[in-house]
Amino acid sequence: MAMNNKQRLLGSVVLLGGGVLLAAILLKGQNTTHQSTEAATVQTTKQQSIAPQPSETQTEFDLQPLAVDVETEKRLLEEQRKAREKAVAEQEQRTAEYLAMQQQAEADAARKAAEENAAILARRQGQLQSSDNIPPELIQDEKAKQAAQAKKDAETKRKAEQETQAKKDADAKRKAEADAKARKETEAKHKADAEANAKKEADVKRKAEAEAKAKKEAEAKRKAEEEAKAKKEAEAKRKAEADKKKQDAEKARDLLESGDKKWMVQVALAASQSNADALTAKLQAKGYKVTQSKTSKGVRIMVGPSKDREAADTMRKKITSDASLNMKSAWVIDWVPLDQR
Repeated sequence: MAMNNKQRLLGSVVLLGGGVLLAAILLKGQNTTHQSTEAATVQTTKQQSIAPQPSETQTEFDLQPLAVDVETEKRLLEEQRKAREKAVAEQEQRTAEYLAMQQQAEADAARKAAEENAAILARRQGQLQSSDNIPPELIQDEKAKQAAQAKKDAETKRKAEQETQAKKDADAKRKAEADAKARKETEAKHKADAEANAKKEADVKRKAEAEAKAKKEAEAKRKAEEEAKAKKEAEAKRKAEADKKKQDAEKARDLLESGDKKWMVQVALAASQSNADALTAKLQAKGYKVTQSKTSKGVRIMVGPSKDREAADTMRKKITSDASLNMKSAWVIDWVPLDQR
């Protein structure tokens, strides 16, 4: 009975000490996490407070790039996440160490209790063997009690060892799961970063290709416009030269054909002088310059002279189209006065 009380007392002391140690570890872990969070917050505040402000000499359009703030925020969030993960890992490690210490203390207490029980049993057995005056019934009963106690102690030790091993296995499993989770998160982050970098590179490449294509198209358009302009100018120049050559040729031909000739428009051949005078008055009333020339067949009535054949032909068309004159049979002639023949 005294031994059982001693075992209970020892177990209570171990449990009490373990509870105090666990509370201290948890409190320290919370303080560490809180300090890490506060440190990250203070660092973020300091970094934000010491961020470069635009000088007074800068214009209102001189703004800080948005990408810098985004990258800084990402870096701070990543540092905070790492700090939290580190604090959690340290807390889990301390908890595992405490559990191991507690398990070791329980195992040591169980082993010590078993050793003490074995010593007591051995001492009692020696006393029984040395006492010839003790009745055999008491000796057998004591041996049965000792055997039951030994069996109970062995079972207690076995259960303690099983619990210790189970806790170790659970800790190992929990640690393996935590490591796998951290590894998975790291791989996911690396994959996301790789995809983001690949997308960024693809965007840069696509933008460069688009700019190169636009530049090439603009250059081709400019070249085509220059070629079209040059072709148009060459065509206009060629046409102008051809027109000038044509005009020069016509002028030379007119000069060759005309010489000192005077181009006249003969409108009628009057049978008498009175008819000739009437027609002359009619034409002069319209503003035409009229010349008469007597021939063997009658009096020739002519309008002109004109500077060239084209001008004379234009005048002929005007006279024939005038219904009030009624001179449909006018024609152009190259007339030379009698005094110049």
